[in-house]
Amino acid sequence: MFPAYRQFAAYVRDEYAAHGRTQLSITSLPDGKRRYQAAIYSRTTTNLPPAKIHQIGLDEIKRIEAEMTAVAKRAGYPDLASFRASLVGNQKYIPTSEEQILDNFRKAIAQMEPKLPQLFTLLPKSPVTVEAIPAFQAAMATHYQTGTPDGKRPGRVSVAVSDFQHRDTIKDEAVAYHEGIPGHHMQLSIQQQLTGLPSFRLHGGNSAYVEGWALYAEQLGKEVGFYQDPVSDYGRLSSELFRAVRLVVDTGIHDLGWSRDQVVEFMRNSHAVDEPTIQSETDRYIAWPAQALSYKLGQLKFVELRERAKKELGPKFDIRTFHDEMLDGGALPLDVLDARTDRWIAAQKAAH
Repeated sequence: MFPAYRQFAAYVRDEYAAHGRTQLSITSLPDGKRRYQAAIYSRTTTNLPPAKIHQIGLDEIKRIEAEMTAVAKRAGYPDLASFRASLVGNQKYIPTSEEQILDNFRKAIAQMEPKLPQLFTLLPKSPVTVEAIPAFQAAMATHYQTGTPDGKRPGRVSVAVSDFQHRDTIKDEAVAYHEGIPGHHMQLSIQQQLTGLPSFRLHGGNSAYVEGWALYAEQLGKEVGFYQDPVSDYGRLSSELFRAVRLVVDTGIHDLGWSRDQVVEFMRNSHAVDEPTIQSETDRYIAWPAQALSYKLGQLKFVELRERAKKELGPKFDIRTFHDEMLDGGALPLDVLDARTDRWIAAQKAAH
């Protein structure tokens, strides 16, 4: 069976692997510091230095954990540790069927849809469906797949439901907003329906913009009154915490020379994700420098631009037209989005 695969595996094991480098960091390669800075720009479309990104991650972790502590106290617990302990193995948050997980996603998306006019005037023409990831792809994570630009095939949130009894529902609401609306489905569907732009702006993208928007969109659910269950709100914050941890460990590996064990220990202490995820994610950061920085840095850019617009426009600021401006230019590098937003703010001032 598969003699070519066996031959390739033997080559990797016996010949190729022996010549691999022994250090984890991209900076161990020739001109490594510049390589990492180039990777940061490629993945995040910003020129932030690694040391600054590392500190942003530490600051964000501190802020998010403070918000988590406030959620824990509102739920009646004295501190974050005891709240977290109460969730371990809690049957209330362990699904009893695959269908329950799908229902959670459908409910979250359905309740968000009538709220969209509070946040946008530009709305997607394509509908969105929620479906289970098929059995032959059971190992995949929950993800979004775009529909057709004409709306004839809807966008699809494909949800991981296999081995449901070993999953929990704590992050379901946040992930539904992230993958569906107002996250990936909202942004990508609107992008496809724009006119007068080159194709790469309609169908392409970069992680900092696309994933940054989706992470930002998780917070919008709270702004319109959702996450009523404190545990669901904790799930939202856990999602954000994980992305903040990535800033610390990616720069830890590739700028500060952290060992694999240091990365694993930091992630364990964060309580952001489970052990299998810690192990797989650590290898991902080693193999793919800077990619994991894009989610949090993208989200923070949308937050920064919103605060800038609010400050500059004062009572003239309208969250709906701001969000429209974020989405109606197609996929943009963050530095271009920043400059475009400044022009929009100036135009808003002149128009009123």
